[in-house]
Amino acid sequence: MSQPDNQNVPTHPGEIDATQRLARRPWPTTRLNPKINVSFEFFPPATEAGLAGLSRCAEVLAPLAPSFVSVTYGAGGSTQERTKTAVASLIKTTGLPVAGHLTCAGATKEVVNEVIDHYAAGGVRHIVALRGDAPAGMADGAVDGGYADAAELVAAIRRRLERSPSANFEISVAAYPEVHPKAVSPMADMDNLKRKLDAGADRAITQFFFDTDVFLRFLDNARSAGITAPIVPGIMPVTNFKGISGFAKRCGTNVPPWMHELFGDLEDAPEMHQLVAATVAAEQCRRLAESGVSDFHFYTMNKPQLTAATCRILGVKPAPAAAGGSQPNMAEQGPAEQAHLPQERVS
Repeated sequence: MSQPDNQNVPTHPGEIDATQRLARRPWPTTRLNPKINVSFEFFPPATEAGLAGLSRCAEVLAPLAPSFVSVTYGAGGSTQERTKTAVASLIKTTGLPVAGHLTCAGATKEVVNEVIDHYAAGGVRHIVALRGDAPAGMADGAVDGGYADAAELVAAIRRRLERSPSANFEISVAAYPEVHPKAVSPMADMDNLKRKLDAGADRAITQFFFDTDVFLRFLDNARSAGITAPIVPGIMPVTNFKGISGFAKRCGTNVPPWMHELFGDLEDAPEMHQLVAATVAAEQCRRLAESGVSDFHFYTMNKPQLTAATCRILGVKPAPAAAGGSQPNMAEQGPAEQAHLPQERVS
């Protein structure tokens, strides 16, 4: 019997590990963990076609029963009106719990408070509170009469809504397994996370990462620092490797060498790219689930196929009656929507 051709056998340790792990287990027909919960993040489209695409995207993912879906909010409130429109559309058409993102950099308290009130009046019961990126032309986004940081913003949301019918508001904040790029030190970054949670946030959602061990160490460090609130890993299925690699560099997320080897020559092979991306994201989630993680937040980039495929591999799939949802035609979205990457996740 001839020996197998070894030219396609992975040689990088991380790639070997992933290959062995995938080969030795069957794909699940039930959830790895019956308590697994998923949530999905969208960005506000810039065009009517994009808004229609977002509705179809939500339609595909809604049968997976997410705990919530969220809509991002651009630097300095640059997408404020589009975010409001997208949030209102999702509330009206999906019946899902919708979280609106809110940033405070570059805005006065009056402007931010108006958005809080708008969300509450429109049926939003969950805010993702972030400091946000500074608007163009502003050094750090500090504004006289504004909230200094996300911890102040969280406290303000709690104060503003504590006596209203919306007092059951949930608040999520950001966390950084690989340390925020502008943090003085890892300890200072962890202290900042604790301030946000102590101010009244319910959970933290992390920046995306690709090294699972980095997240698990971060989680251990957070628990050692006295943080008991849920810390939900942010999962970024690789819809566009070049674009995501560039964004990862700007936000301090490490892209392991084995990912460059896997995706480096797949720009002109979209179907193979999709298969590899779904496998990588699913394996990342499976490792986390095996370590006791039960909640996952997906950055969908308004492209549901990869996220839906990843969830299915995890055993999270629609109920039989909901399995016939339509698939969105991403070609109807303009280049701006297809190329979008989140720019707001700053503490």
